[in-house]
Amino acid sequence: MQLGWCGIFLLLCLISLLLGAEKLAWSALLSFSQESWLTLTASRFPRLVAIILTGVGLSVCGVILQHIVRNKFVEPGTSGGLDAAKLGILVALTLIPNTSTLSKMIFAMLFCFFASMIYIAILRQIQFRNSVLIPVIGLMYGSVLSALAEFYAYRHNILQSMQGWLMGDFSKIVQGHYEIIYVILPIVVLTYCFAQRFTLMGMGEETATSLGLSYTAVAVLGLMLVSITVAITVIAVGAIPFVGLVVPNLVALKYGDHLSKTLPIVAFGGATLLLICDIAGRAIIYPFEVPIGLTAGGVGGLIFLVLIFRGLR
Repeated sequence: MQLGWCGIFLLLCLISLLLGAEKLAWSALLSFSQESWLTLTASRFPRLVAIILTGVGLSVCGVILQHIVRNKFVEPGTSGGLDAAKLGILVALTLIPNTSTLSKMIFAMLFCFFASMIYIAILRQIQFRNSVLIPVIGLMYGSVLSALAEFYAYRHNILQSMQGWLMGDFSKIVQGHYEIIYVILPIVVLTYCFAQRFTLMGMGEETATSLGLSYTAVAVLGLMLVSITVAITVIAVGAIPFVGLVVPNLVALKYGDHLSKTLPIVAFGGATLLLICDIAGRAIIYPFEVPIGLTAGGVGGLIFLVLIFRGLR
């Protein structure tokens, strides 16, 4: 079964490399055509790497947040994290006009981190009997942050450009302009090293503390890892919702919640889902392309509704 899934994943990677407005033929690649190899190495391969790392990062973010909040319906897109990162980038662009990518990442990370802290503080103040209400509060909170970001962009006359570059889109990924996304790799490794601690967090603060876990320190670490990942993905490819919600839930239904065992499967599932959504977006109106933010939002939104109805029952 595992070999079958690996085979499907490799097939999706191959399709992603060959699919695009400029056709790549095996004959051209085997004859070492300079134009074909330039397209492959400068555009298609960086795009494939970006898709895989983004899917891995967002799915890992989702599972960390779900253990911190102890709710299966939480991820950066349903807790205000993505919208806060957008606002942080807009503030960086207006305060420092010639800002670097690193500066934008720092602003986005800080805004995402503090927005997540506020969200958790709100949840602590309100006791919910129905777990479905927690993401509803998150969506409302995210809508407020999104409105602030759009007002801020309108106030500084960058609204139209903001709507373009903040929509999740891999078509702009080329060699030399995506390498920041490799920072996701050490974040995933660090998450795996702390997987046991994040699993304990999912049992609740009292239980985790009684087992010797420094609950606050691990929660802060988890939020920092999430904030850095969200900041990087928003800067590199834009906002992509629901990946961190859908994949951990589907994995948990089959394999459980022990992160030491399921985290590699969650990461693999996130990369696979984004590959499918990206290929679909490129094939639907070929040779034009539907942004990944729309396809992932559509697919993830439908699965989210199914999970919501399942939770209500």
